[in-house]
Amino acid sequence: MDTLTSMKVFAAVVDTGSFAAAADRLDISRAMASKYVAHLEEHLGTRLLQRTTRKLTLTESGTSYYDRCAQILADISEAEEGAVRHTEAPHGTLRLTMPVSFGILHMGPIVSDYMKQYPDVKVDLLLNDRRVDLIEEGLDLAVRIGLMPESGLIAKKLASDRIAICGAPEYLKRHGMPGTPADLAHHNCLMYSYAATGDDWKMSGPGGTHTVKVAGSLRATNGDMIRLAALGGVGLIRQPLFLVGEDIRAGRLVEVLGEYSSGELGIYAVYPSRKHLSAKVRTFVDFVAAALALKSEW
Repeated sequence: MDTLTSMKVFAAVVDTGSFAAAADRLDISRAMASKYVAHLEEHLGTRLLQRTTRKLTLTESGTSYYDRCAQILADISEAEEGAVRHTEAPHGTLRLTMPVSFGILHMGPIVSDYMKQYPDVKVDLLLNDRRVDLIEEGLDLAVRIGLMPESGLIAKKLASDRIAICGAPEYLKRHGMPGTPADLAHHNCLMYSYAATGDDWKMSGPGGTHTVKVAGSLRATNGDMIRLAALGGVGLIRQPLFLVGEDIRAGRLVEVLGEYSSGELGIYAVYPSRKHLSAKVRTFVDFVAAALALKSEW
């Protein structure tokens, strides 16, 4: 028999004045109620109740214990109610991380709209292109882009985006338009440091799957930095449309090797556990998924 249940039964006996009434309140038998109190007395090594055929009275130890017992049970009840409120209604601080460029370009308005809809949630946002340890950093959630996240974490796919290889008209005028994937080896290819494929640019199309080892004069840990270099005519970049799509539509960048697919990137919400998922995490994930579904231009 666990002590907490025994405490609840003892408090109910005192509150109702009898084992029978306490048993009815707790939906257990009178014999079981008596066993719980006897267990508690044995555990404490003292008698809590004086039992006669006509009534029950508290001993001195029982009176002292009941006062503390009632307070403990009230504190537990309050804590449980608070936990339920946090589960049912978004509340508290949501600590999350996401890539810098994606966060600034696309998640800023979404986060703002979420906070307006759920004013009891505060957001603590870490913008970082480097993958951080959610548990070690005490984070509730990450928005990650790329391959499926590592095992041990729960991942929900929010959206996907196509990758494009592109460069500025100025650069292509000087160096020519690559006609095949192999031609990329002769171009100045600007590198994103955290790319999962490293210096290998992979694509599929005519002739099957192609992997080209590329090199260039710039490597950076932020996609916007190499995008700006590409806009300046420095070289070619391989980036998702959420970063370069507007530039391609406006003619500031030109997609090359369009007949080849450079693949897709998954956009994921990642969190440590599916069990007892808090309302703030659950509602934020659903809110972002709905918002990103409207990004048809990707």
